[in-house]
Amino acid sequence: MPAKPKAKEATHEAFVMTGEGESAFRIKIGAVWPHDDGKRFNVDLIVLPISGKLVIRVRKEAKG
Repeated sequence: MPAKPKAKEATHEAFVMTGEGESAFRIKIGAVWPHDDGKRFNVDLIVLPISGKLVIRVRKEAKG
């Protein structure tokens, strides 16, 4: 069975975070799309972090 195409826009964003509190630093490294059943996700990363935490957050609405 062929894979279904992704939704037009990602619903979540992937970040790598280092540090904590006021000194935390976050870099966006990819996007996340849910499967139709809502139980699994596709994650597209533009880089692979070698340290820090991988954080997935709901995407903020674009202003405009």
